[in-house]
Amino acid sequence: MAPKKGFHLKKKSHSQSLTLNAAIGIVGVLLLGFIYSFSRNVSQTGVPIEVTFPKVIAQPLAVDVYMSNPIQDIKVEVLNGCGIKGIAARTADFLRANHVDVVRSDNADNHAYPNTIIIGRNENMESLKVVAKSFGFALDDKTHILIDPDESLGVDVTVILGKDIYSIPELSSLIPTRP
Repeated sequence: MAPKKGFHLKKKSHSQSLTLNAAIGIVGVLLLGFIYSFSRNVSQTGVPIEVTFPKVIAQPLAVDVYMSNPIQDIKVEVLNGCGIKGIAARTADFLRANHVDVVRSDNADNHAYPNTIIIGRNENMESLKVVAKSFGFALDDKTHILIDPDESLGVDVTVILGKDIYSIPELSSLIPTRP
């Protein structure tokens, strides 16, 4: 006896609906699990955590720092005329610490300058006075102070470091020591 056509289709349809019902049941159980878990997390009070913030230390404003120590409107170039490697850059840092704007540090035309020279490049004597004071020189010191105006350089003062750098206390501490 041969199986009937309709019976085979009915059996296949019944197994598909059984698989579909099982999948819906599993998804339903997972959905109920997620809803339960979510409701537990929302309603849980948990352990209280005490939050403490670090104390804020009052920092001075930049304007207050500037007003107490204004940067001089002096443009200076520092030139190495003694041959000690890196001394122009160290001297530039020294002058910047004294609130002087160093716009250039480089080598001089040669390294045979016997004396450190501070050259006033314009009529602003106050600039020359501030730089000379940084090195401990008096304005009437003709060995170290010169006035040679040259507006084309774009600086107020030129400092050329000479071989006498070891005898100038403000500069001798800047000389690197060899190990």
